[in-house]
Amino acid sequence: MTTAAYTSQLPANAGWLTRAEAWMDHKGKGAWIAAMVLGFIFFWPAGLALLAYMIWSKRMFSKSCRHHSRTHDGRKAAWAAMKPSGNRAFDAYKTETLRRLEAEQEAFEQFLERLREAKDKSEFDQFMDERERRAQTEVETPENA
Repeated sequence: MTTAAYTSQLPANAGWLTRAEAWMDHKGKGAWIAAMVLGFIFFWPAGLALLAYMIWSKRMFSKSCRHHSRTHDGRKAAWAAMKPSGNRAFDAYKTETLRRLEAEQEAFEQFLERLREAKDKSEFDQFMDERERRAQTEVETPENA
C-alpha cells in the first residue's frame, strides 16, 4: 500500500510526527501497542510517553483507531439507508426516486459513451485525412523531382 492511502487527508505541510501518527492509525491499534512496547524496551520514558498519549487521545480504549471506525460507520449508514422506514408512502417515494436516479445514471453513462465514441471517430477520421494528405504529397514530390 502506498503512503497516499493514509496521508491524503493530511495538510501539505504536515510534520514527521503527524505523518507517523497517520501511518500508525492506518496500521491499527497493534502498531500503537508495538510502538509503546518498543519504547519501553529501548527507552522507558518514550514508552511511558506513548502510553500517556494513547490514553489521552482515547486510542487505547476505543474499539479501533480513528481510520477504521470511519469506514465501519459509513457501511452502517449505507445499510440503514436501504432498510424500510415503516412509512409506506415514504418508502414508495424513496423506491421511485432511486429507480429514477438509476435510470438517469444509466442514460448519462450512455450519453458519455456516445460522446466518447464520437470523439474517437472524429480523431480517427482526422488521422486518416492527414495520412491521406501525406501520402498524396509524397506521391507528388517524387514526380516533381
